[in-house]
Amino acid sequence: MAGFLRKLVPKRFRKEGVIIPVVRLQGAIMSGGGQFRPILNLTNVAPVLEKAFSDKEAPAVAIAVNSPGGSPVQSRLIFTRIRELAREKQKKVLVFVEDVAASGGYMIALAGDEIIADPTSIVGSIGVVSGGFGFPELLKKIGVERRVYTAGENKVILDPFQPEKEKDIEYLKTLQLEIHEVFITMVRERRAGRLKDDEAVFSGLFWSGTRGLELGLVDSLGDMRQELKRRYGPKTRLQLVTAARSLFGRRVPGVSPVSIDGLASGLATGLVEAAEEKALWSRYGL
Repeated sequence: MAGFLRKLVPKRFRKEGVIIPVVRLQGAIMSGGGQFRPILNLTNVAPVLEKAFSDKEAPAVAIAVNSPGGSPVQSRLIFTRIRELAREKQKKVLVFVEDVAASGGYMIALAGDEIIADPTSIVGSIGVVSGGFGFPELLKKIGVERRVYTAGENKVILDPFQPEKEKDIEYLKTLQLEIHEVFITMVRERRAGRLKDDEAVFSGLFWSGTRGLELGLVDSLGDMRQELKRRYGPKTRLQLVTAARSLFGRRVPGVSPVSIDGLASGLATGLVEAAEEKALWSRYGL
C-alpha cells in the first residue's frame, strides 16, 4: 500500500532522486536493417528517442554513442531528430562517448549540448569516404559477357565491371567535398567557441578522448553514471529506454511474416551488412 501511495505523489516531491532517461545508440549507421541485424537509422531509433524525451520530470536525456559511422544521411537525420526533440521538450542533451564516436557517429554526438568521453574513447574522423571493388577482368576470365543498355551517358558511372574513368572519380570527389562541407559546417556551429583553430580537425583523422578534449571536440572526460550523479545528486537513477517488444520478444516496429525466400534474402543481406559494419569498426582498431 505504501508503494502505491508513493506513486500518487508527484515525482518532484518524492525522495527517490532524479531519474535520467538513457538511450544507447550503438552500431554502424545504415539504412534498412532488420530483425537479423539491428543497425542505426532514424526508423529504428526514432521511437526510442520519442519515449526518452517524453519524460516530463527529467531535466535531461543522456545518450550513449558507440558508432564508427556509416550513412551521412541517416547520421544527420538522427542528429536533427534529437535536436528537434530537445527544443520541443526543453531538455538538456548529454552525449557520452563509449568506444568510438567517429565520422557519422561523431555527427550524431554533435546533437549533445555537451559531449563527455572516456579518455580512451575514439572521436573525430570528420571526413567522407566511399569504397568498393573493381572487377574489370573477372568476367573475361570466367567466360561471361555482360550486357548493359542505358539511356543517359552517365547511368553506369563507377561501374565495378569497367575500368575506372578519371571523370567518374572527379565527379565522386566533388560529391564527397560537398558532403564534407556540410559536416564541417555542423561541427563549427555546434562546437562554436570550443573548437580549436586547427585544420587537422577536418582532415579525417581521429583522436583519443583526451586529445579530443584538447581540440574542443568534446567538453569533458568521464563516464555516464558518475557524471550524472555529480550533476543531479547521489540518488540519481539512470533509466535505460529501449524499443517496445511484441508478445514474442521481437522489437516493434520491423516485425513481418518471414517466408523461406525472405529468410534467405535477409541472411544474404545480413552477411553484406556484417562485412560493411566490420570494415567500419576495423578502421579504429575495434
